Amino acid sequence: MKIGQYQLANPLILAPMAGITDKPFRELCFKLGAGMTVSEMCSSNPKVWASSKSTHRMTHTDEAGVRSVQIAGSDPEEMAAAAQFNVEQGAQIIDINMGCPAKKVNKKLAGSALLQHPDVVKDILHSVVNAVDVPVTLKIRTGWDTDNRNGVDIAKLAQDAGIQSLAVHGRTRKCMYKGFAEFDTIRAIKQAISIPVIANGDITTPEKARDVLDYTGADAIMIGRGAQGNPWIFREIHHYLTTGEKLAPVNATEVSETLLNHVRALHEFYGDFLGVRIARKHIGWYLKEQRNELRQELFKIETADEQLAVLNRIFTDNI
Repeated sequence: MKIGQYQLANPLILAPMAGITDKPFRELCFKLGAGMTVSEMCSSNPKVWASSKSTHRMTHTDEAGVRSVQIAGSDPEEMAAAAQFNVEQGAQIIDINMGCPAKKVNKKLAGSALLQHPDVVKDILHSVVNAVDVPVTLKIRTGWDTDNRNGVDIAKLAQDAGIQSLAVHGRTRKCMYKGFAEFDTIRAIKQAISIPVIANGDITTPEKARDVLDYTGADAIMIGRGAQGNPWIFREIHHYLTTGEKLAPVNATEVSETLLNHVRALHEFYGDFLGVRIARKHIGWYLKEQRNELRQELFKIETADEQLAVLNRIFTDNI
């Protein structure tokens, strides 16, 4: 799939997830087969750009693959300025978030709350597209609630504004992450516009990826929660889409090496204190099949060396 001038290695994209798709995780997923990774959401409010959290989120240099950075906000001028700032920091694609269902985002009329206001959507899209010389993409949900699925109308606005691709999560904002994603709306969107459409939601297996692509006609798929603790999903899906065959399950040695390297990268990127704490949630996802008391032990560890030592022991003992 092509976005603007950029040809992706394959049609598998890591979804932007706040507090999760930081640089270490993006690099890992790209190494394991993602065709593109999108950064975690960056606020358009310039007052927070100098904060530690924003600084880490706006680190885009020296990454493999096409660097796509997601921005969120409700003011067209601020969104345009945020796009320009991130391009200066190394972003090659700007992605606009109109899909986040979180209350703290929606109460500021950002994220999926914008789907209730097509006029504001239109103004933001045009402002950002006109502000930068790189491709601009958009992520949405199917609508605000099941009685107001206006994804097709928003998609048409996006195409008219010059958006280069559209990712659609198959739930409304009111659905949050409950129930099952529906793909009828994504299929209708694909039939209504000519720009690339990316399907997102509940894609956790190679077979589901194939089914979603076939049903919706989408040009690519976006994987979010399915990659938590399972970054190999990109390799597995790519192999299945290419050959029709499933790869053997990941063995314990590769799980150990991947997890330990991921945790080390988090320690290096954030420093020992913050890195240990951010690593905890990733460790929990990797080891979700392990005993609860074992995970609880890991969550109490305060130092980087001890965290790595305990993880080494776990895999050495073949727990």
